[in-house]
Amino acid sequence: MSAENLVTRAEHKLFGGTLGFYEHQSSLLSSPMRFSVFLPAKRETPPVLYYLAGLTCTEETFVFKSGAYKAATELGLCIVTLDTSPRAVRYPGDDESWDFGVGAGFYLDATAAPWSETYKMRSYVTRELRDVVESRFAVANDRRGIFGHSMGGHGALTIGLSQAEDYASVSAFAPIVAPSQVPWGQKAFSRYLGENEAEWQRYDACALLASGKKHPSKLLVDQGTSDKFLQRELKPQLLRSACEASGQALELRMHEGYDHSYFFISTFVEDHLEHHAVLLR
Repeated sequence: MSAENLVTRAEHKLFGGTLGFYEHQSSLLSSPMRFSVFLPAKRETPPVLYYLAGLTCTEETFVFKSGAYKAATELGLCIVTLDTSPRAVRYPGDDESWDFGVGAGFYLDATAAPWSETYKMRSYVTRELRDVVESRFAVANDRRGIFGHSMGGHGALTIGLSQAEDYASVSAFAPIVAPSQVPWGQKAFSRYLGENEAEWQRYDACALLASGKKHPSKLLVDQGTSDKFLQRELKPQLLRSACEASGQALELRMHEGYDHSYFFISTFVEDHLEHHAVLLR
């Protein structure tokens, strides 16, 4: 996808760098898609860190709530954020619940009708958006990492494990580590991918690890112990077990009293940026 149709919605000076909000027409998603790019000062071709947000979020959520950009400037990282689903083409039931449809693309390529027409967030993240960012902006096209929160943490882990050659660093906040085994994932997968559960395994971090997929670097995962979704939807112990069984290096940090919110993310985001910066240098 060329960047010829890129529209600048706004650009702001931030810690000496530039934070821009942009829109382009996605051919994959048949929808205008919005994203943000932060370019740090005094870094000609910074490595790119792609952030995948969680359910109901947009490209603006991390920007306004994470408090990440001072550290990103000091570490010389470009940060890209994006919306969580296509929104222009509508389907029956796509807004009936907050955890499916609009705002809940689950970073997969749907194969079941009608969602397969436009819900192709995996390919959008790893191909189309990446091509736009890395051709239009003065960033490195050979040094990139990926991280995310909740549904986005699931996306970061599964993309990082599936395409380790493309993403040198991976981390997640409170990720859905085994969506095939929990209500959020089962609801989304059965509708986006149909009832063939073998297809679900491509988008399940624990299943990918069991199949032999590994990342050469250590995965960093942070999880709050007071997260209301911890026991029902997130189940980080399953990721720990899968990593131990496969030999995947993992740093799983459990934080007493922290919940699922951006207060949690903003507390530990600098650690994640440092994790990525070391691996992307």
